Amino acid sequence: MKVLTDTILSKSAFSADIDVPIEKIDIADWLFNLAEAEYQRCCPPDHIAAGSTVTDDGRRMSINVEMIGTGLVVQHYVAEEAGPTYCRMNSISDVFTANGRTQVNVIWELKAEAIEGGRTRYTNSVTAHPTDAFMAFIAEHGVSYEDAAAARQSAGGDHNKRETPLFAASIARKALGQPNPA
Repeated sequence: MKVLTDTILSKSAFSADIDVPIEKIDIADWLFNLAEAEYQRCCPPDHIAAGSTVTDDGRRMSINVEMIGTGLVVQHYVAEEAGPTYCRMNSISDVFTANGRTQVNVIWELKAEAIEGGRTRYTNSVTAHPTDAFMAFIAEHGVSYEDAAAARQSAGGDHNKRETPLFAASIARKALGQPNPA
């Protein structure tokens, strides 16, 4: 499968500020130790399941199952970079639609930066690229790339806008050693 990295299917980035100093933030620790119930609380009802595993060669992975618009998406995120203030995750994601299954490439970037007053700004960025399999899938079903991209942009942007402040709050709780809500 080939990823069309020069083509953007959708892209969104949202930020939320939290009352935690940057020195206490560890996004990688949060991400790879995220309880499934906490993941579900971060974008109800879209977030279905999450877990951590490794690739055959030992790289850390985050597996996320979620609804984005009308598609059930299984994200197979592999850590390209994973540190306290920045994670870059790369997934060939399975998308299950009413017309069948296809695959897209998703880059998920999680970033924390210090802001005034000892606070932190969390930014959640998601960029999707089509694969050759996706292009063949939409052609087979008579969907133009423009229509597919517009639908993905709308659904993906809405999803990211709703999950970002909840991810930020969860990262803050983890940093402060506070329990997750029941």
